[in-house]
Amino acid sequence: MKRLHASVVLAICGLAAFAVLTAPAIARKPAKNPKPANTGRPVKGAPVVPGSRYLALGDSVTFGYEESSVVPAPNYKDAASFANYPQVLGQEYHLNVANASCPGETSSSLINTAAPSNGCENNPAHSSSNYRTLFPLHVSYSGSQLAYALSYLHGHGNVRLVSLMIGANDFFVCQETTSDHCASSAEQAATSATVTKNVKSILSAIRNRAHYNGQIVVVNYYSLNYSSGAINAQSQLVNRAQDAGTQGFHVEFADGFGEFQAGALHSGGNTCTAGLLTMLSAGGCGVHPSYSGQSLLAQAVAKTIKLT
Repeated sequence: MKRLHASVVLAICGLAAFAVLTAPAIARKPAKNPKPANTGRPVKGAPVVPGSRYLALGDSVTFGYEESSVVPAPNYKDAASFANYPQVLGQEYHLNVANASCPGETSSSLINTAAPSNGCENNPAHSSSNYRTLFPLHVSYSGSQLAYALSYLHGHGNVRLVSLMIGANDFFVCQETTSDHCASSAEQAATSATVTKNVKSILSAIRNRAHYNGQIVVVNYYSLNYSSGAINAQSQLVNRAQDAGTQGFHVEFADGFGEFQAGALHSGGNTCTAGLLTMLSAGGCGVHPSYSGQSLLAQAVAKTIKLT
C-alpha cells in the first residue's frame, strides 16, 4: 500500500488499531407547505427547505473516502464518485451542497494548513503524498477549510445548514508521533483538549466572524465494533472532545454513534458484517462508511435538523 493511502485512510482510523446492504431511506420529518429558500440571510435557526445551501466541514468520513483496496477500486481523480452523507442528505431534501471536507484533516489543519494533518495537507511521515496535493476535493479552494467556510458563508446568504465532523485524525497523529502510540492518559487528555479548543475556535469563527445564524450540526463518530468496549471507548473519547467545544454556539448533535449501533444490532454489534463499512478485496472491512453507513449518518443529521 502506498504511503498516501496509509496516511489518509483514517478519519476514525487509528482508533481501531485504535454483503453491502441496500441503503436505507432517510426517515423524513413531516413537511408543512415547503417553500423555496430565499436568497437573503436566514433568520436565526431558520428551517432547512428545498433550495437551501448546506455547508459540510470535516475529514474523510464527511468526504466519503474509500480505501484503495475497496472493490471496485475508487477513482481518486473524480471526487464526485465518492458517496457521502452530505450528498445523500442533499439529494433527499433538494439542497445545494458545498462539501469542503478533506481526507486526513485534523481539527488543527482545518484552521491552519501548516498545522499537523494526517494526510490532507501534510502527514506524520513528512512525505509528499497528501490528498490535496494529488487529488481534487468536492469543492476547490486554496487555504484552509475554515477560510473557505467563512468565505462561503459571507458570499451566500441562503445557507440554512452547516455540519462539522472533526477530531479523529488528531488522535491518529498522536499515535503516529508518540513512542507509546498515544496510550497514556496524559497524551489522550492533551489531544482531547486540542480538539475541544479547535472546535470552539471553528464554531466561534462561523458564528462571530461569518455572522452565520443558521443551524449547525456536529456529527458524532461511530464505533467500528459495538461488541468491543475498548473500541467503543475510543470513539466516545473523540465524540466527547468534539462535543465539549460546542458550548454556547447553539449547536445540535447528530448521533452517528447511535445510528450505527442500531444498524449493527442484527449483526451482534459488528459494523463490518452489518455492511456499514467499506469492503476490502482481501476480505474484511475498512474503517470508512459504506453507502449504507453514509446513509445512516445522513439519517442522523436529518433527525436533528429543523425542517419545514
